Amino acid sequence: MRFVLLGAGVFALSLPVLHGQAGVPSSLPLPVLVAVATAAGLAAWWARRSWWPLAAVGAVTYAWLVMWPPLLVASYYAGRSLSGRRHVAAYLGGCLGVCGISALVGEWQDGLQEVLTAGLGNALFMALAVIGLPFALGLWVRARVEVQRRAEREQVMRAEQARAQERARIAREMHDVVAHRVSLIVLHAGALEVRAADEETVRTAAMIGGIGREALANLRDVLGVLRSSATDTEPPPTLADLDRLLDQSRALGIAVTRHDEGEERAMEPTVERTAYRVVQEALTNVHKHAGDARTDVRIRYGAGELEVEVRNRASQSQRQELPGAGWGLVGLRERVELLGGTLRTSAQDGGGFLVSARIPASGAALPVTGDRRPA
Repeated sequence: MRFVLLGAGVFALSLPVLHGQAGVPSSLPLPVLVAVATAAGLAAWWARRSWWPLAAVGAVTYAWLVMWPPLLVASYYAGRSLSGRRHVAAYLGGCLGVCGISALVGEWQDGLQEVLTAGLGNALFMALAVIGLPFALGLWVRARVEVQRRAEREQVMRAEQARAQERARIAREMHDVVAHRVSLIVLHAGALEVRAADEETVRTAAMIGGIGREALANLRDVLGVLRSSATDTEPPPTLADLDRLLDQSRALGIAVTRHDEGEERAMEPTVERTAYRVVQEALTNVHKHAGDARTDVRIRYGAGELEVEVRNRASQSQRQELPGAGWGLVGLRERVELLGGTLRTSAQDGGGFLVSARIPASGAALPVTGDRRPA
């Protein structure tokens, strides 16, 4: 929009100059004057892409008719755009050549044009006003913009450095505390597997050790991401990995039943990964607070959304609840809402709990490859 206004302004300022209301009057017919002013306005409008056409029109019209608006605007954009001494010297040298040609044309035309362009004092004043000052203003504006951009880049770099330091600190804390505790769990599970007398205890200890080793591997990947900007080479979990997650919960004594509704299809990776995390967090909370409660996992494929529902009944056994920070569902809600979905959690009659998420499918509907093993 501003270049449209610029073109209109150059056109409006060029008409009185050509028509004799200001500057040097012209004996050209009015249609020719309007055409020249229109060409100057169009060249000014085109300056949003390239200012060279405006400079060419300005050079010709200034040398021929002492029409200053196009050359003035072109000098400003030259100061904004040109970099390097050679380019600046080339432009200023070209402008001096235009002034020299204008002086020769002024001597040939006589009258006011000769006074403005051939007289040394007036010629210097016109060159300074039409070329020098706009060019200097363009250089100043460009310097201001570069200083601002440099400050923004430095601010971004400082923010990135602060984030890197914080990530390194978090990685050290996780390694020193979480990884150490999980390693102890794996070691104790291995010792229990070796010393246990009954087969059920051996299987449970082996399963706990396997889950602990998998947790250590995942924790190692997280620490790698925190300590560097490199992305994880392991593919993120999707709904195709959901059965393995449910099997782990079943092995810990929870009766988990999976229900798929609607036309099963693959979604976008972010959608499937979020759905997987919803089920994972809900089952984790069942382990912490409901023990061996019967749990239903429902995956409903809608026309434009994927609905994930995890509903557990009240626990039939008395057990001590595991400690939790309470941030799991908060982070899960943020993850779902980032995709434009909603997360609903509520206590059920009889002591159960419901976690339900609706995630937009974003129009992704790719054919599913491979068969899923029913739960």
